[in-house]
Amino acid sequence: MKGSALISIVDDDASIRKALKRLFISMGFEVTVFSSAEEFLCSRSLHDSACLILDLRMPGMSGLELQSVLISCNRKIPVIFLTAHYDEQARTQALRAGAIDFLCKPFIEESLMRDVNIAVDQHRTNAH
Repeated sequence: MKGSALISIVDDDASIRKALKRLFISMGFEVTVFSSAEEFLCSRSLHDSACLILDLRMPGMSGLELQSVLISCNRKIPVIFLTAHYDEQARTQALRAGAIDFLCKPFIEESLMRDVNIAVDQHRTNAH
């Protein structure tokens, strides 16, 4: 079911990108990783992603700014925020803008996998 779904990870922390990539590949997903929002916006994954796992604070464009750009361009990619910096205002803003979840590092793997499956299902529903 989920084998054809592409998960894109945007995080400036290389160790997080590597760990998440390994996790999602082991679960049968295709994965692309990006160190910045700008890099993601210039990629083919912008059009192909079924789920976007997004860091909140990054050099350059923040996760919330990327979410806003996607909304303004009518790109309906389900977003899950994953951050080391809990911020209630940012959490509220992200969820109001349609994010699936706003998780803090370290995260519970089962919670992230549940959210990713919700995102992929939502993406498939929106694609039809």
